[in-house]
Amino acid sequence: MAAPVNSVVNSSAKCSSFNATSFQKKTRSRLISIPGTRPSVQNGQLLVSTGVTSLDYLLGGGLAVGTVLLIEEDRYDSYSRMILKYFLAEGVVCRHELFVASAQHTPDDILQELPSPILDDVAIHKPVEQPRLSHEPQDSLDAMKIAWRYQNLPKVQTALASSSRFGHYYDVSKMMEAEIREAAKCHRFYLPEHPTQSSPTHSPMLESYSALLKSLRDVIQREGFEVTAPMSKSRNILRIGLHSLGSTLWGDDLCCHDNPRHGHALTTFLYGLRALLRSSLSVAVVTVPSHLIQNRALMGRITRLCDNAIALESFKGSEREANPLYKDYHGLLHVRQVPHLNCLASQLPDHKDLAFKLKRKQFSIEPHFYSTDVFFLTSHMSFTLKQVLV
Repeated sequence: MAAPVNSVVNSSAKCSSFNATSFQKKTRSRLISIPGTRPSVQNGQLLVSTGVTSLDYLLGGGLAVGTVLLIEEDRYDSYSRMILKYFLAEGVVCRHELFVASAQHTPDDILQELPSPILDDVAIHKPVEQPRLSHEPQDSLDAMKIAWRYQNLPKVQTALASSSRFGHYYDVSKMMEAEIREAAKCHRFYLPEHPTQSSPTHSPMLESYSALLKSLRDVIQREGFEVTAPMSKSRNILRIGLHSLGSTLWGDDLCCHDNPRHGHALTTFLYGLRALLRSSLSVAVVTVPSHLIQNRALMGRITRLCDNAIALESFKGSEREANPLYKDYHGLLHVRQVPHLNCLASQLPDHKDLAFKLKRKQFSIEPHFYSTDVFFLTSHMSFTLKQVLV
């Protein structure tokens, strides 16, 4: 079970001796109060924002603490790495601790590319109201009132968004300032700086994954992120970003063969990672180059070992890039796995046809209605019309 909202609190209230029935008045227990978190209205889990408002809505309000989000990378690893940076940037703004691991880019390079937060999306100052002149028409004054009313809304809005505000907005055209970024505490794991040697052990996990899991366990225990840790100091959230697991840079051969020799290495690591997160105030985002993994059955097991899973299909370099039906988008988003923690039924997304686009300043996810069914229906109607005219 993932880390619940209820912290280690006093035992439940005892029934009063004067109460002759089984009815008891509900009392609000003391909840964990951590900046940048909120309880889920669906299953009571403690949630954090991914940094992308539309993705939070898609996942049922945010990422549950103690869970793993799997992102199947797009072909050029541009949009998947951008979502990872959003996730880390939200942690910096909320003053959460970070753990960044990579075998290709140094963690410092990833952190230097975090998007800049839009600080004026929370509080927008109203201009000073101008005195009304006698010759101004009433219609223009009403239009100005409507304009000021719209200024109270957030600067950026997406198609997939809930009514309650959670998380922050970011400008991908600007990099986060160094003083803001350096204020957050970050733990780094760069594989070339952790030389590993193959050992003749019977463990199916690679030495690179073993070193990564050991480093994670040490940080969680040393920094007091365990749920059972004493409440001597204020609690915080550990955001874990693991980039491109399963690639050859990690020493894995998933992307090289149909029947890889280390076929169980990544799945064994995910078993250990999920067990580690379930008992800690941590949440992880893992990216995997799924388009390079030839064994689809193995990719299915990797997906099922994660609590949430999405796949990004970029239009770059494909036939859909020039298709006018997708001219407003940069790729498709597929939901592979939905969370089902502390509930009998999973929270299914409202829309199945989802697309993402990168605007000038923001990454957003929206439902698209230009499916193949509409395309074939339009083609069929056009062909039928030609037959009628002939």
